[in-house]
Amino acid sequence: MWTVTDSPVGELRITERDGAITRIEFSPFAPAGDAGRGERRDDHPVLAEAVRQLAAYFARELTVFDLPLAPVGSDFQQRVWQQLRSIGYGETASYGQVALRLGLTVAASRAVGLANGRNPIPIVVPCHRVIGANGTLTGYAGGLERKQLLLGLETEGLF
Repeated sequence: MWTVTDSPVGELRITERDGAITRIEFSPFAPAGDAGRGERRDDHPVLAEAVRQLAAYFARELTVFDLPLAPVGSDFQQRVWQQLRSIGYGETASYGQVALRLGLTVAASRAVGLANGRNPIPIVVPCHRVIGANGTLTGYAGGLERKQLLLGLETEGLF
């Protein structure tokens, strides 16, 4: 099941399966029939709670999400995504720092970046908080403008 909610970074489509969030997509969306999303259910409890928490996040009333998550990915991707959740609100980490926190060397930065780019639950799994080693904003599946807006929200209270 899935729902759509408005946000300061555009519409977001949230998908759940078996009581856990599996995906958050930025608009423009792929056709709803793709990837077996099922029917739209705005009143589904998990989806309604995700919409509530996202609204609270954008209102700067929530800094830590508490949602059941079930992102689909390889073991390595799962490890990276779990590590992303440890980067606090308003903080950033470089790809190399994430690699080191995983017990790898900085040479694994590229692999971390690839896993980061495949994060299916952006914002809640805060891949926007990962930046280049020199502090610059680097790739973001939702676009660099969205990444900048999300970081600005967390650090400067923009929106």
